[in-house]
Amino acid sequence: MTDILKNFAKVNLCHQPTPLEEMPRLTEALSGPRLFVKRDDCTGLASGGNKTRKLEFLIADALSVGADTLVTYGAVQSNHVRQTAAAACKIGLNCHVILERRVLHKGQRYEETSNILLNHMFGTTIEFREAGLDITAEALALTNSLKFQGKHPYLIPGGGSNKIGSLGYVSCAQELLLQIKNQRLNVQSVIVATGSFGTQAGLTAGFSALGCDIPIIGISVRRKREEQIENVYKLSLETSQLLGTKPIKRNQVLVYDNYIGEGYAIPNKGTMDAIEILAKKEGILLDPVYTGKAMAGLIDLINTDAINANGDVVFIHTGGSVALFAYEDELRQKIL
Repeated sequence: MTDILKNFAKVNLCHQPTPLEEMPRLTEALSGPRLFVKRDDCTGLASGGNKTRKLEFLIADALSVGADTLVTYGAVQSNHVRQTAAAACKIGLNCHVILERRVLHKGQRYEETSNILLNHMFGTTIEFREAGLDITAEALALTNSLKFQGKHPYLIPGGGSNKIGSLGYVSCAQELLLQIKNQRLNVQSVIVATGSFGTQAGLTAGFSALGCDIPIIGISVRRKREEQIENVYKLSLETSQLLGTKPIKRNQVLVYDNYIGEGYAIPNKGTMDAIEILAKKEGILLDPVYTGKAMAGLIDLINTDAINANGDVVFIHTGGSVALFAYEDELRQKIL
């Protein structure tokens, strides 16, 4: 397979290839298609997760312009922020982050445990903002303030989701297609949580560039279907243009928004059921924000025959289990 990323600079942050594992006990429990999981929770950096792939390309770009400080932003329990903070330590950069109090009524402990605790361990400078502000504008203002102080900051968007960051999931697309070929799988669809949209956009652009028509199904964790489709489509086009490959068509972007529940980072019964069944059937930990909702979507699509029993299905595990400890009350009510 031709390496379509050979001309793009990156730093080495990620354990790769990540495993592509069969989930036979979950397959049996659902009486559905044969299920596999792409273990991007095992990328290695600070407990792993999908953002590490993106950061390989983003930090290479930051170093190319002489940056000494990374600036980024996300929700309070952001997995992206945790991985960015760890990457900064590994490369020898400073890291300043803004965390948005996007999830209300979670209490003080929510801002002290899990990803937050790890951010402090990495020596990250943290600022909080209330929900409703333009968080991108807040991060830009912080970046400009650091420039005024004589630093050389590099602003990484939330989730690492721009065309450079999306190259990380073009890389994953290459890796996954080689694994599918080597394991002789007949994959009918790939399922992934879609939030800041860079992961789905990179996979979609990557599959298209490599001539693969396996559909990438995004399970939205925050935005309504049409808005998320537009976001993913736009970034997929930008990524394809950066690659110099044929642009995708809008109808190639598939999103379900049925599993958001009450809102971002608010798990519902389907989310908690999905977390429980993966733990008990496969010994795999999902999270309440992204992968729990994505797996709830996959289970429902199988149960309603939207995904049939013919062929294989790959679930992209994007990580996030660190955040389980911030949802201890919900887990106790469900499992204990």
